[in-house]
Amino acid sequence: MSYKGLIFDLDGVIVDTAKYHYLAWKDLANELGIDFNEKDNERLKGVSRTRSFEIILEIGGRTMSDEEKEFYCAKKNDVYVGYINKLTKDEILPGVVEFLTHAREQGYKLALGSASKNAPLILDKLEITPLFDVLIDGTKVSKPKPDPEVFTRGADEMGFSYDECIVFEDALAGIEAAHNGGMKAVGIGLPENLPGAEIHIPGLFAMPIEEIVAKIG
Repeated sequence: MSYKGLIFDLDGVIVDTAKYHYLAWKDLANELGIDFNEKDNERLKGVSRTRSFEIILEIGGRTMSDEEKEFYCAKKNDVYVGYINKLTKDEILPGVVEFLTHAREQGYKLALGSASKNAPLILDKLEITPLFDVLIDGTKVSKPKPDPEVFTRGADEMGFSYDECIVFEDALAGIEAAHNGGMKAVGIGLPENLPGAEIHIPGLFAMPIEEIVAKIG
């Protein structure tokens, strides 16, 4: 198979912003007098912002109107963006710039496929926006993974058929989304956490694109 496009999830593949989500939720929980810790935070991974806040309210035995939830979710995002604004290129995960640069030199087009509306800001802060040909973020999609929309939009904008694209993902829902879109998936993480991925690597530092393509076949 001749692959032409590479599509990358953002968080956990390019950069790790999970700690900033936790700090923002922690700030909000403290304000509301709710005891919220890192173990509780595990329940929020891969969950929407609104549902995440509902889980925090459940932990605190609290209820709120939809309007109040909306207010606090917006407040959380403001705090999160405050943290993101302090991001520097030093926080790019190991090997990312080298992998992306080499892949471009080999003739691949690159797309970012992230549900985050903050993705453009994060790429700018990391100073890697020019490495991507296409950017699909939360302003362009409405369906969460495992729906393939975020990846199929990326393929569409690159001008490639879905089976010409490879997705790089660190979450099970993202692996499923890639397969639901007819794409191969590289799992960034342990095989037991990402069953179904065609191959697994610990990070983009681990293997050049030629070797990945050869293993996928």
